[in-house]
Amino acid sequence: MGDIRAQIKEFRIGDKIRKQRQQKRLTLQELSELTTLSKPLLSQIENEQVVPPLATLLKIAKGLKVDIHFFFEDEGNRQKYVLTRREDVREDEKVPRPVVNDVSRPYAYHSLAQGLRHKHMEPFLVEFEKRDWDEKLFFKHDGDEEFLYVTEGELDFHYNNEILRLRSGDSIYYDSSQPHGWVAVGDANAKAVAVLYTKD
Repeated sequence: MGDIRAQIKEFRIGDKIRKQRQQKRLTLQELSELTTLSKPLLSQIENEQVVPPLATLLKIAKGLKVDIHFFFEDEGNRQKYVLTRREDVREDEKVPRPVVNDVSRPYAYHSLAQGLRHKHMEPFLVEFEKRDWDEKLFFKHDGDEEFLYVTEGELDFHYNNEILRLRSGDSIYYDSSQPHGWVAVGDANAKAVAVLYTKD
């Protein structure tokens, strides 16, 4: 557990959420009402006891009126590009599989543009765990769009009542305000590049 907490602290997501909430003079209860997330969950995220999945981060971002890349940027950074080399995507630096409503999300993610400020898109390298589908894995975030390109393995994409099988080399662009979720299928875990775009 210490290793996971160390990884979370690298991103300082909880600290950024707390500072932004306090700057906007919001209580945890008020942020809970804005995001539809429970007050105890928000407290655990702020104290870096819980790793928030991307869908939860998007809700918090909207509640705080910031873009999702706010959580992955370095305020002191003024550079115009981020080059992420293959060797820079280290296994020990990815955000581990988050747990929401007692269900472990079947993915872990690594930001591919960490530090760059004022982005309109947030790219991630995502590793999906091979497991059985569970309806609790559905999530959605209004007003957003996502693009996903499968680089390894196979994924089942559950979108509303449809199930789409994606293989290495396949991609999909979709409205993420609809219930959706992913699981790796086939012989092993799967990997993909995902890009999140927030309209607001």
